[in-house]
Amino acid sequence: MKAKEWISDLRVYEPGKPLEEVARELGFGDLTEIVKVASNENELGPSPMAMKAMQETISEMHRYPDGGAFYLKGKLADKLGVDPENLLFGCGSNELIVFLCHVFLRQGMNLVMGAEAFAVYFLAAAMYEGKAIRIPMPEHVHDLDAMLTAITPETRLVAICNPNNPTGTMVSPEAIDCFIEKLPEHVVAIFDEAYFEVMPEHMKPDVLKHIRAGKENIIVLRTFSKAYGLAGLRIGYAIGHPKLIGLLNKVRQPFNVNGMAQAAAMAALDDVPHIVQTREMVFQGLEFFARELPKLGLETVPSGANFILVKTGNGREVFERLQKLKVIVRPMDPYGLPDHIRITIGTPEQNQTILNALKAVRV
Repeated sequence: MKAKEWISDLRVYEPGKPLEEVARELGFGDLTEIVKVASNENELGPSPMAMKAMQETISEMHRYPDGGAFYLKGKLADKLGVDPENLLFGCGSNELIVFLCHVFLRQGMNLVMGAEAFAVYFLAAAMYEGKAIRIPMPEHVHDLDAMLTAITPETRLVAICNPNNPTGTMVSPEAIDCFIEKLPEHVVAIFDEAYFEVMPEHMKPDVLKHIRAGKENIIVLRTFSKAYGLAGLRIGYAIGHPKLIGLLNKVRQPFNVNGMAQAAAMAALDDVPHIVQTREMVFQGLEFFARELPKLGLETVPSGANFILVKTGNGREVFERLQKLKVIVRPMDPYGLPDHIRITIGTPEQNQTILNALKAVRV
């Protein structure tokens, strides 16, 4: 069996283990006692309105979904103040990242990204023989000036995750506007806003104003996985100029977003109370950990997302010890941060359980 060399050499993305498997390995009988805060999921669960919509859709699951997501596209366009032609849906925003690399990268071309940014950009670039140029991130923040400087004639994509996963750090709206003004026309800038709904209001950039103004080489990626609580349905979307969206549509497979996901997303858009409650939970949780973790001698990175990066020393060891206490976090050694773990913000009860477990492993 002879595979393409660059595919054989790819490093596989490391997912967390299923909760049931962790429980089996550690001999835990009651899954409800385990606090899983490793994947930046919404610990409040799905939008109640979305759950109702899913139940009502069950009887239609013998039908293929709407390949163009006509109704969802129209509803979201109205909400965002863009045209339906500005939107494209994917199986999570991950699929849209792959589309972008498929369209723009080949051998000899490159993608510029932060050294501590979402790993899927590096992996997707490698899938199409592109090179990922990783730029150091002082204080774990994207250095937009350095990213601009790194752009070459062979650069086709530059990715800015804002807030960034796994660091949670943000770039100011003013810095983003300046970056867009200086962006060369041959480069497409990806603004990955997976955590946009839970960002502090004063730090939310308005990248969409540039798209509404006709800018052709920028694209925004968002998702229903985080604040809306629909991670298991895998639905995300891109916002960009119709020319750019049209190119991505050429590599999209038919029926890439399932019917239940579309129905749930439409309902979730109307569930404002769920988003408000989610934001309150996240803000309170971030304040809790920023206040309590330093008392344990643990450094935290200010976050604008629904998780917090914590410097613990030997993050893999801390992860394993916490797991034995029925708390599952994310070790950060795959991101070159071996002294850190990432903790998803949970309910107040979950957050207290996490803090108690950290106290126990620090003894």
